[in-house]
Amino acid sequence: MITTIVEFELAEPLSREQAREIFLSTAPKYQGMPGLIRKYYFVNQDGTRSGGVYLWQSRQDADRLYNDEWKAFVRGKYGVDPKVNYLETPVVVDNVFNQVIADD
Repeated sequence: MITTIVEFELAEPLSREQAREIFLSTAPKYQGMPGLIRKYYFVNQDGTRSGGVYLWQSRQDADRLYNDEWKAFVRGKYGVDPKVNYLETPVVVDNVFNQVIADD
């Protein structure tokens, strides 16, 4: 599994309510996306940085999303380019389903 942390500095701060509205408007784009296990949206407390934390089945799944079209979508929505960090994720503890998930 791969975790990606996507973040960007915002030109204009967002309130929590503004961020929530934007996030809800883009969430359907990620539902049912092949290889995406989970996505968390975030905005920092002063509203100057935003992004998402994604859990993917594989690096190939993640790379299918982070293309020029997606970068243009983010740039159009937030006015800045995203920064993507890739992290190997060999084990996940899921307390909702009471599971420990390990990569093969």
